[in-house]
Amino acid sequence: MEKLKEQYKNEIVPAMMKKFNYSSVMEVPKLEKIVINIGLGDIKDNPKALDNAMNDLSIITGQKPIITKAKKSIAAFKLREGVKIGCKVTLRSGKMYDFAYKLFNVALPRVRDFRGVSANSFDGRGNYSMGLKEQLVFPEIEYDKVDKLRGMDIIFVTTAKSDEEAKELLSLLGMPFKG
Repeated sequence: MEKLKEQYKNEIVPAMMKKFNYSSVMEVPKLEKIVINIGLGDIKDNPKALDNAMNDLSIITGQKPIITKAKKSIAAFKLREGVKIGCKVTLRSGKMYDFAYKLFNVALPRVRDFRGVSANSFDGRGNYSMGLKEQLVFPEIEYDKVDKLRGMDIIFVTTAKSDEEAKELLSLLGMPFKG
């Protein structure tokens, strides 16, 4: 699965240098990390939900997730500071490129009525975030073993200075944008 990394070196870097007139190879933006987060709102009703979500996330990413805890108490959500509310994984280098390849070429095409991801989800600093409604789009997850459909947030952190550069980088990596 080193395809994406090789493609970055051999095809993407020269294309980005030509389009944005960079003077050095080091100026070309690159993918820094991918963060996958599953937030659990039903953890009070179902304490086993965290274990199931962590298991799903470790199967999808090939890396052990960490537990996220609430930073503040929010009375309206019946939430106390320090309570476990989800899990996340930060992928870098090889596993990051493997996950990106799997997401672009296997998982996203399996989404029902998929016409591409929105190009409006950039944060202004070259980072892109997207959400999936269910974990079943990944081929590793077996339908019979799923207790509940859970969505996840996927954040692509790049070294790009603008959204335009980041969009070009992600589309050259294979991100299927709309339009």
